[in-house]
Amino acid sequence: MIKIDHNLIESISLQAKQSPRKRMNHNFHSGPEDTLQRMLNAMEPGTYIQPHKHENPDKREVFFALKGTLCIVEFEDDGRVRDYTLLTPGGHCSGAEIPERTFHTVVSLEPGSVAYEIKNGPYVPIEDKNFASWAPAENSPHAAFWLRQLLQKLNIT
Repeated sequence: MIKIDHNLIESISLQAKQSPRKRMNHNFHSGPEDTLQRMLNAMEPGTYIQPHKHENPDKREVFFALKGTLCIVEFEDDGRVRDYTLLTPGGHCSGAEIPERTFHTVVSLEPGSVAYEIKNGPYVPIEDKNFASWAPAENSPHAAFWLRQLLQKLNIT
């Protein structure tokens, strides 16, 4: 049995706070070849996940908020926001499933935010994500500005 308890959530959250990327995964799957990837994904405000989609091969992705507040955003292929939701444990919405071939990102809105993430496997880094050309790359100096603009557009500050 895999148990997701307070100590594990706090430990992965602390690792995210200390990480230069402001996020950290804790994997439960046995390896990249596993056909069901399961992990804790701890994210701090300011971390930037470039919008991306999973296609060729097509993969769904599911997020459940275990701690904090996360914003899941879906985009049209041209970068317009299609939909978004705020995830909070025990709140109005605590989970969201992103269909395959859908551009999306996840934004941490609260320190110590942790999601349980499920994604079809296997994980092959070279073909796992198709990044949006209309959004800056993760290490771009424009990433923080783009993220702030997105949150302003959604009236989330």
